[in-house]
Amino acid sequence: METIGALEEIVLMILLKYEECHGVQIAQHYEAILGKTISLPAIHVVLKRMEKKGWVDSKFGEPTAKRGGRRKRLYRATSAGYYAIEKLQEVKSKLWASIAPQNFKYGPI
Repeated sequence: METIGALEEIVLMILLKYEECHGVQIAQHYEAILGKTISLPAIHVVLKRMEKKGWVDSKFGEPTAKRGGRRKRLYRATSAGYYAIEKLQEVKSKLWASIAPQNFKYGPI
């Protein structure tokens, strides 16, 4: 199983949920879900890395007057991306199930 970074995991899950997004939409969803902002360059770095891994595909949308005739790059998760997240969730679930919460005290150490 190829390692998935935390930001990769979140962005990939956003793409799986919303099917097709451009960078600004991903940042908006990220902020709504986590309550934290994220820079567009950070998102684009992760998207390019995931595209190289085959987890994400992209295409250009139609040009718009609002963007001065420029086109947005639209991203979507691939079946390989879904499979990578599915395997990660299985591993996390197994590991989480093996943790005994009674062994830990809640509060400051």
